[in-house]
Amino acid sequence: MREMRPLGSVIQGSLSQGLEVRLHPDVLVEEMRVGKFLVVQGVRSRFFCMLTDVALGMASQRILASPPEPSNVFLQEVLAGSGTYGTVDLTPMLMFTPTDEGQTEGQIDSRIDDPADAGAPLQLLPVKTIPGHFSQVYDASERDFRAVFGWEDDLHRRNFAIGEPIDMAVPICIDLDRFVERSNGIFGKSGTGKSFLTRLILSGIIRKQAAVNLIFDMHSEYGWEAVSEGKEFSTVKGLRQLFPAQVQIFTLDAESTKRRGVYDAQELYISFDQIDVEDLMLISRELNLSEASLENAIILRNEFGSSWINRLLQLNNEEIQEFCEVKMGSKSSIMALQRKLTRLAELKYIRSSCPHNYVSQILETIDAGKHVVIEFGSQSNMLSYMLATNVIARRIHASYVKKADRFLQSKNPCDRPRPLVLTIEEAHRFLDPATARQTIFGVIAREMRKYFVTLLVVDQRPSGIDNEVMSQVGTRITALLNDEKDIDAIFTGVSGGQSLRSVLAKLDSKQQALLLGHAVPMPVVVKTRPYDAQFYREIGDTAWETMSDAAVFKAAESAIADLGF
Repeated sequence: MREMRPLGSVIQGSLSQGLEVRLHPDVLVEEMRVGKFLVVQGVRSRFFCMLTDVALGMASQRILASPPEPSNVFLQEVLAGSGTYGTVDLTPMLMFTPTDEGQTEGQIDSRIDDPADAGAPLQLLPVKTIPGHFSQVYDASERDFRAVFGWEDDLHRRNFAIGEPIDMAVPICIDLDRFVERSNGIFGKSGTGKSFLTRLILSGIIRKQAAVNLIFDMHSEYGWEAVSEGKEFSTVKGLRQLFPAQVQIFTLDAESTKRRGVYDAQELYISFDQIDVEDLMLISRELNLSEASLENAIILRNEFGSSWINRLLQLNNEEIQEFCEVKMGSKSSIMALQRKLTRLAELKYIRSSCPHNYVSQILETIDAGKHVVIEFGSQSNMLSYMLATNVIARRIHASYVKKADRFLQSKNPCDRPRPLVLTIEEAHRFLDPATARQTIFGVIAREMRKYFVTLLVVDQRPSGIDNEVMSQVGTRITALLNDEKDIDAIFTGVSGGQSLRSVLAKLDSKQQALLLGHAVPMPVVVKTRPYDAQFYREIGDTAWETMSDAAVFKAAESAIADLGF
């Protein structure tokens, strides 16, 4: 039975607009914070709600016209609760409803005692009604949170604790199996801890073996140790240090990586014959390429095949003139293209040709179940980052398309590709409305899990991402945002997003985030899990390293059943 004191009573509301609750006289308005979770006890159901607004009310306008003196504490206490009171707005998120004979498929048995149905199993269902007038409101208990968000040690799900509610010490878990089913995003303005959130999520995926990660580490923050934000200089561990046997670092700048103390990183190079016209379209702004230059690049590619850049850089003026006369190209455009492509040769990781296929080596590492971090070192400018990321991701995606087709034909668990999560920073550069359809990342975002490849985008400007792509982002982990356009973008395709806008705008600038989407049963504000020595100990306490081959095979069979075979 619930023994907690009631905080207030429902006085009005609707399913679409939420509930208005009048606080009881003994409850301080200052105890009510936006993002707090409360439970409304109805006649048959309990409603799990988020507090979205706080207000002050009064019974008569005469009180406003003649308020009590600040020193008249007695009159203030007399008016409190009758003449003056506090109200809060609640948005119902889920409802606990007693079962009759048992639960049907897809329903969750929370097994929590209920005042109306003591000891009866409860279903966790979407909200399709509201409680009646004067229903009592309580603080959400630990058992309520457990019923909604589960346990991290749940044997039936890959749950991972990402943080706690802002006013209670109970873990909030995300379902990593559902998380990797779709593309996801981590958003927040600069300095709000996006990198730490990303490390948390990636660590959870690695520990729980939910998928394999390929991380394009623009600022060398995820593979090896990175500098912690704060007044005092300190470092935090990278994924390679936390999971030395499961993470491999590839580097596009070997000298920079060695200076940071990483001596076993694999070098990575890209050759000109791996660069296609589509890759140049992505970096056309960085290279200042005109439409005419790109059109002539297509002519060159059609003539010379994959070696078209090497051939172009070797042509002299007379040969360019002769080529244009035969192939109806533009000499000025081709010469401008030749001049601007010489900038690519200045990148440390670019080679005219590579005898070794480094992308195939990355694929072999992924197939072996290892997670790959690609460090850019000093090559972290946008031209370098966008070119390498697009070239590598395009080839890996093409390989996964073939693997997925083979698996769908054979239905053999051994042919099932390992789910792959591609992590990219500055995502709006790849997914803005002008280029989203030209980059491989736009394709992956729209395909979702069709080919077992999804995205984890990390960005401070979600408004720069194409709306169609944002609508496909399954789970959104959002730290503080101030720009109205960015806030609007977060709630693209989210029903009831208007009530959550005030919640997002009131987040602290550090260690708080709003979770919503596919991997959590309802939107929730969390105080994010610290990425510190205690986390290192907890994340290193793994039992999955001894998983048997039989368990792996069983997991694969289960995955095939989920696909409907």
